[in-house]
Amino acid sequence: MEKRLEGIRVLVTRPRERAEELCFLLEDEGAHVMHVPLLELVPPEDVRPLLAAAESIQRYAWVAFASPSAVDALMDALREAGTTAMLSAVRLAVVGPRTARAVEGHGLTVAAEAPAGTAESLAEVLRPALRPGDEVLLPAAEEGRRELEEALREQGARVTRVTAYRSRGTALADETRRELEASPPDVALFASPRTAEAFLEEAGRAGLGAARLVAIGPTTATALTHLGLAVAAVAERPTPEALVEATIRAIRG
Repeated sequence: MEKRLEGIRVLVTRPRERAEELCFLLEDEGAHVMHVPLLELVPPEDVRPLLAAAESIQRYAWVAFASPSAVDALMDALREAGTTAMLSAVRLAVVGPRTARAVEGHGLTVAAEAPAGTAESLAEVLRPALRPGDEVLLPAAEEGRRELEEALREQGARVTRVTAYRSRGTALADETRRELEASPPDVALFASPRTAEAFLEEAGRAGLGAARLVAIGPTTATALTHLGLAVAAVAERPTPEALVEATIRAIRG
């Protein structure tokens, strides 16, 4: 079997919780993976809004998740509130297949999934299902995008957004810094604007060498461009498989 990334050094900057499958797929294609997580996912500073939403989960017509981390955070809050069973009366919507798998991993059913893997496409999927005044819960990252929340409000939904988790920067280890200087990556993958900013703050542009840059989606690609960095390829979907294919396109053209 041809290994399409044989010998290619690929820098992965995703948080540890989200990088395992991607690193495995890259290594399966023969890549030498440099996993340098610059952000870690931690609970919100104030957990009370999330717990309050969990305590009254039955009032929501829908819960919409944009990440597996949001799923896990709400499930933890439901267990703490003792209301896990009430979630069966709520319809669940997700962005992306990994988020769908996270929901199903808790023994739950996905009622709606964004076909394009974006928040905007999920809003379109929900449009015919939403009734005016429906309450929708969005457990989300503290620094997460607002497009889904805004689109649902435009459709007449009553949206409650609560912080399910947040990301916190981590310092680049001296050993990693030396490795980047000695053997810069051929390709660097970025899965969020914040990750790209964190990398530049820690390693500077020199840390990228002549690496070709791959973005997980158009928002991250735009952020990289605004940072003065050229984007070689953009993943067609926000999934590990699509990131691997984008990496191959970045190398092979």
